[in-house]
Amino acid sequence: MHAHDEVVDPKQVVLWSDDYEGHDVISTRTFGFWMYVLSDGMLFATLFAAYGVLSYSHSYYTGPTPAQFVAPWYTFIQTMALFLSVLAYGFAMTALKQGNKTGVINAIIASMVLGVIFLGLDIHDVLRMISMGVTPEVSGGLSAFYALTQVHAAHIFVGLLWMLVMLYQILRQGFSEDVVGRLLSLRMFWQFQAVMWVFIYVFVYLWGYLS
Repeated sequence: MHAHDEVVDPKQVVLWSDDYEGHDVISTRTFGFWMYVLSDGMLFATLFAAYGVLSYSHSYYTGPTPAQFVAPWYTFIQTMALFLSVLAYGFAMTALKQGNKTGVINAIIASMVLGVIFLGLDIHDVLRMISMGVTPEVSGGLSAFYALTQVHAAHIFVGLLWMLVMLYQILRQGFSEDVVGRLLSLRMFWQFQAVMWVFIYVFVYLWGYLS
């Protein structure tokens, strides 16, 4: 049996321990994924910078401004769906520490359902705006708006696919070293998307509506 296929007891796994002298594969991979998350943060920082430059009234020309097409209460529902999804995934991590496979699976499924609700609301909102003639080619401001919000939506879609893959791997492999490491990385990824959404909701939807 390959070393990475060995079953790992979540209660005994050593993570980020200064006095651990062995090779900690899980924490090494987790650190590597954290470096990716930082690079992803740079991507969002660039998109936020572009939106900030193009978020003034002159960037919308004669087209609609965010105050005319954003729906902050609608996106507040999205926000709650995503936050609850992150909470549900947190319950999955609690179940992982207890070695409870059923608890992990159920919590991930709940997190997926809430994530699908978030993504479905986003798609519905985009279709609503398109029906109003609010499309990226109308102005630079709208191009920046769509780029920022839909890149985040693409990350949510990838996260949902990742959860689906993890459900399959948990059922097939149990809590192997690879599976535990990937679950931890997915936790970081999912929480990062929630943090980015807070900035999008505040600076794009709320600020755009009020301005």
